[in-house]
Amino acid sequence: MKNYKLTINGNQYEVNIQSVEDNIAEVEVNGTVYKVEVDKALSPTKTPKLVRPTAVPSTDSHPSVAKTSTPAAPKGTGHIKSPLPGVILDLYVKEGDVVKKGQKLLCLEAMKMENNIDSDKDGKVVKLNVGKGDSVMEGDVLITIGE
Repeated sequence: MKNYKLTINGNQYEVNIQSVEDNIAEVEVNGTVYKVEVDKALSPTKTPKLVRPTAVPSTDSHPSVAKTSTPAAPKGTGHIKSPLPGVILDLYVKEGDVVKKGQKLLCLEAMKMENNIDSDKDGKVVKLNVGKGDSVMEGDVLITIGE
């Protein structure tokens, strides 16, 4: 169980505690086994309980701030953002085009897969922030759609 090297009155002792049951310990001292009775009951040391702090996502700047608009709120400019890092393979719209919700805007290659990025609102393409062959990171604004 546990090994100790003790020096008592100048004499060296190698002590090995083999087992502990209630208040009786089986101890080996320099190769000789002894049963030792302890005045109080011994308990084996317990493994400490790990307490983890609550995880807070790094994306939440302020948890109380709403991340989406309400359906009755007036709609303004919308930003189409990249869901993954990748490369723009093809653009299906240009600045000034009128787009409908669900219309295919561009094709993004990410992790060796082609992903079609669709419009999430009706409106006019105000600005294209990327071109064919551009590398983008997750969260980059690709296209701005206005009214």
